[in-house]
Amino acid sequence: MDLIDLVTFSAVARCGGITRAAEELNTVQSNVTQRVKALEAEIGTALFERHSRGMTLTGAGRRLLPYAQRMAALSREALLAARDDGEPKGPLAIGSMETTAAVRLPGLLAEFHRRFPKVTLTLKTATTADLVTGVLEGTLDGAFVAAPIEHGDLLSAVAFHEELVLVSALRFSSLTALRAGTSGSGPTALVFRTGCTYRQRLEQLLTDFGWPSAVRFELGTLDGMIGCVAAGMGVTLLPRAVVERSQQRDEISIHALDTPWSRVDTLFVQRRSTHQYSALTGFTSCLTAADHVIAA
Repeated sequence: MDLIDLVTFSAVARCGGITRAAEELNTVQSNVTQRVKALEAEIGTALFERHSRGMTLTGAGRRLLPYAQRMAALSREALLAARDDGEPKGPLAIGSMETTAAVRLPGLLAEFHRRFPKVTLTLKTATTADLVTGVLEGTLDGAFVAAPIEHGDLLSAVAFHEELVLVSALRFSSLTALRAGTSGSGPTALVFRTGCTYRQRLEQLLTDFGWPSAVRFELGTLDGMIGCVAAGMGVTLLPRAVVERSQQRDEISIHALDTPWSRVDTLFVQRRSTHQYSALTGFTSCLTAADHVIAA
């Protein structure tokens, strides 16, 4: 099997279609289509079901996917290992939840750049689910994700401790006031897209409050979400450290929650590997330096 065909197949599976996969791979759609068809011809069976909403994996595709991901990751790992002479340099791809990137990472990234200026670091923000997939597939060298994460191919370490708080419009001074001033179906839940751990926890929290049918409204940015809360559109669940530093802090109410709902750890995950190349080792050395495991 051609490695490029497998990488292309993995991208289509992850993106759910040819167009987005082509954009991610920085190539034309016809090239992606040709490689998928070539792989299907070699295997002798369809790997995708085509429909109006995109493409989904067949049974054969689902069985092939973890092997394709592993081979792509090992190929990148081998290249980095061969180039690694012990000095941290070259590319390093790190992923992060947007909330972590906004508050926790600026100082860490500045320290890393100061110590290892020859490393070209890129930072991608996404949901925990997408970040874990990126690390497993080898498109990310490591990522900051919400706990818990248990996977045999991943190593994880606690990076930060966060306190989650419910955020509402300023007029709701307490959870009691929120309950009293909300319709029976509950407030609109302002969330990031599916795969976000904070979204899952907010949905569980609202169910516990007696609002299992609360409307969900997806937003793509942290500032947009807090702005919509301030405007009275709904409620959200975010780390206290993020909300306290928002420019709209005086326009919203912050509600503390009991420990089962409020406590969450942010983990740094990376693939298990026989070779720990220097750029990533340098990054983890900055992360584990004194006072980098931060309590909210």
